[in-house]
Order: sequence, then C-alpha cells, then structure tokens
Amino acid sequence: MSLKQIPPIIYGTAWKQEATAGLVKRAVAAGYRAIDTANQKRHYREDYVGDALLELKEQGIRREDLFLQSKYTYVEGQDHRLPYDPEADFTTQVRSSFASSLENLHTDYIDSYLLHGPRSSAGMTEADWEVWAAMENLHRSGQARMIGVSNVGLRHLTALCARAKVKPAIVQNRCYAERGWDQDVREYCLANQIIYEGFSLLTANPYVWNDPRVAVIARRLEVTPEQVLFRFAVQIGILPLTGTSDPEHMKEDLEVANLELPAADLDVIYAVT
Repeated sequence: MSLKQIPPIIYGTAWKQEATAGLVKRAVAAGYRAIDTANQKRHYREDYVGDALLELKEQGIRREDLFLQSKYTYVEGQDHRLPYDPEADFTTQVRSSFASSLENLHTDYIDSYLLHGPRSSAGMTEADWEVWAAMENLHRSGQARMIGVSNVGLRHLTALCARAKVKPAIVQNRCYAERGWDQDVREYCLANQIIYEGFSLLTANPYVWNDPRVAVIARRLEVTPEQVLFRFAVQIGILPLTGTSDPEHMKEDLEVANLELPAADLDVIYAVT
C-alpha cells in the first residue's frame, strides 16, 4: 500500500479510555477512514475501538473502507492487563498480542502493525530482532498488510533496513520542531519509500502554532493556526495523526487536504524553533 492509498490523516485513540468508542464513531462520521490504536490498555482501549467498529458496520461502514493500525508493545510499556504471557518468548508474545488485536477489532487482518518502540535507545536488541521476525511472518501470512515501527531512532531504522527480510513500510514518531521535525528519520523515510507518520504535532509544539508569524499565515488563508501546522506537516512528508476529541477540530483537521502553503510559508514555519 502506498501513501496515496492510505487516508490523508489518521485518527489516534491514545489516552481516550472509556471515551474511545464514542470518539471513534464521531471521527468516522466526520470523515476519518484511518484509525490508530495499540494492544496496550495502559494507554489505549483497542477493544473499545472494536466496539465502535461493530456499530459502524451496522451503519454501512465496511471493514474494507477503513485503515486499521495497531501495535505490539513490550511488557515494560504495559500495565498488569497484558495481552500475552510475559514469560513466553517474544515470538509467542507477538502472535498472542496480534491474535488478541484481531479479536478486539473484529477483523481477520490489520492494515498496519507496528512495533511500539525498540527495547533500547542504543540500537536494535536481540529481542527487537525476534519481534521483527515474528512480525515479518504475520506480514507474509497476509494478516498484517504492512509492518513498521514507532518511537524509533535513525540507528534502529537503518539497521532494520539493512538486515530485515521485510523492511519497515511505516515509521510513526513524535515530532518536535526544535529537532527539525525529526529531520534525520523523516528524510531517511522519504529517501527509502517509507511512510512517515507524525504524532503530537500540536501538543509537542504549542509555541509554533501560537507564534504570531503562523497567525499571519492563518489569517491570510482564512484557516486556523492548527490547520496551518497540519498542512505544513503534510507538505514536508508527514502523514499526520490527530487525537482531538472536539467535533469542530475533527472537521478542521480533515480540511487541511484542501490547503496549499507556498514555499515561503514553509520557510517561516521552519524558522519557528
């Protein structure tokens, strides 16, 4: 699947807890067709996403109309509500977590399945390689249409692309303006046909969309500063995630597809660091 085949913005469900199902239904009603979750009850309720999907199916929203993305998370990132036996080997953990995700989401395949972050910031560990091999097998089976990695550094990504039998198709990272919008990883992805998803675009960079220079751009285009920032992200090669719970903001975030920023505006936003 290419970037053109993935919906232009993804609705993220982290930290929604009991509100998850209602917000997913609201997002789909607004026009979202890509949903991001994880089998990690500490921060996500994948099962509540599945509850929403069942109701949406009754309303005529077919499984094939949606892009569903989930993740395998190491035990260090979980709470006591684990989707696998922590004493099992990593291959078994991945298989168990994935099977649980299929059950939660009431589906027989997942469009994008991510490693929710390598185990060490220093580089790929043996655990990571075992997990990735298990994910490659899920991809070969057709159950995981695409595989990728989240919260990743350039050293992990280059190692994966050099050694993996199936290279990552997607990277999902938090983006900070002060770090060049994850420039090294983002540019590596662009050069290697890897889809780069960016999250926390607003929450990690409030000083950018609150900057007077961005406000000037927004007034000229008759949009919000938040929309300017999302459009900036798109134009520099980022597939944005939004986690808003506000119905109006959901609509506004989708409308960035109709915007176009001239190069001079991109330069202004780059300069806000």
